[in-house]
Amino acid sequence: MKTVVVVGGGITGLSTVYYLQKQAKAHQLDIKLVLLEENEMLGGKINTVHHGDFYMEVGADSIVARKPNVAPLMEELNIQDQVVYNATGTSFIYTEGQLKKIPEDAVFGIPLSIESLATSELISAEGKVEALKDLYTPNDSFTKHDSIGLFLEACFGREMVEKQIAPVLSGVYSGKLNELTIASTLPYLLEYKKEYGSIIKGLSANRQKFKGASDKKFLSFTQGMNVLIEAMENQLSDVDIQKGVQVQQIVKDQEQYRISMSNQSDILADFVVMTTPNAVTHALLQAKELDDEFNQLQNSSMISVYLGFDVQDSVLPQDGTGFIVADSRDLRCNACTWTSRKWEHTSARHQLLVRLFYKSSNPAFAALHQMTEEEVMNEALKDIELSLGITDQPVSYEVTKWMNSMPYYHIKHHQIVEALEQKLAALYPRVLLAGCSYYGVGIPDCIANGERTAETIVEQIEAGMRV
Repeated sequence: MKTVVVVGGGITGLSTVYYLQKQAKAHQLDIKLVLLEENEMLGGKINTVHHGDFYMEVGADSIVARKPNVAPLMEELNIQDQVVYNATGTSFIYTEGQLKKIPEDAVFGIPLSIESLATSELISAEGKVEALKDLYTPNDSFTKHDSIGLFLEACFGREMVEKQIAPVLSGVYSGKLNELTIASTLPYLLEYKKEYGSIIKGLSANRQKFKGASDKKFLSFTQGMNVLIEAMENQLSDVDIQKGVQVQQIVKDQEQYRISMSNQSDILADFVVMTTPNAVTHALLQAKELDDEFNQLQNSSMISVYLGFDVQDSVLPQDGTGFIVADSRDLRCNACTWTSRKWEHTSARHQLLVRLFYKSSNPAFAALHQMTEEEVMNEALKDIELSLGITDQPVSYEVTKWMNSMPYYHIKHHQIVEALEQKLAALYPRVLLAGCSYYGVGIPDCIANGERTAETIVEQIEAGMRV
């Protein structure tokens, strides 16, 4: 019997043991599976809280619906009847003291047509003319390892990127565009530029992938994202799940690894999967040879604030679902989702529920971080009054501080991960890295990463049996 220990019970860890259990049965392998989680509940950054009539997601609020691995998993878990999709509507950018519409015919702020570019409220006439160079300027130098920001500037000009694309794209990928690679953000733009000679034409030709007939881009569940976590946990009949247990040390013990835990017990493992944040994994492995790579991995921070009001969400601008802030001296927040409008299941009586985001790149973040939850809530209320004119006091609120826990894929990220993998294979064979610190931040990416990790372990076990 081989023992596989997965450290970390977030979505990647859950996915890893889920697919390991599934493949062990399919391949008739004798595997002992153990999942260790330091908190009293599984889910990691997925956590739904219930305040009166409101559902609030303190972490991830949805799943990208178009990813190919999403629908099959929902069916396997038998939760497809609980799936809900986002309401579609207008998104805004708050700039120059007012809300301006992001063109509907756009992806990440990038226009899908000349008409979309021409009618944008965010770009000057000169900026629109400069953006037309995408139609006739070839790509002679950019590769997938280059900066997505510089690539987009070369195609559309600086104004288009700074005023319309960067606010949207930076919100999704949590970083400065010039420090993010094409490969880690939108690699298909490079292919479209080559095939169609224009990003606009390429996106237009493939609009069905991004817009779709119903434009339902994201999904959640009738009782929140915890539905996914609970459904996966309920499937793990062959897994020893230990919650409230902190791993303190991982050391080699001949051909195995001894995992020491806070409950004074040890586990001997043949395989160890580390799905914990990179800083935690670094501390547990205690290998100076890995310091250089681990120290180059970067994380950012964020504060999430929910405000629930005893007023109808019809007070919001018609058909709107939220706004992103661009270069504003008025507001402290980076973005605001009108949650009750975007996700009807989050507010039973259609009362107003909004969520504000404050990033560590924000000059105000250091001060906000030192504030109490009530003080942060009051700052959020000021932003709501300035942006939406709402002066009511909330009937409930939820403040969550995610400190140094948001992976930041800077331009050397993939090279660092590759080097880390090589060193780890030499120093700690059968210890595998997994999770958003390395391989993708979206929930579908984490699920896919867990499935790939399970396949790798099964392949190695079967290879060992053939020797």
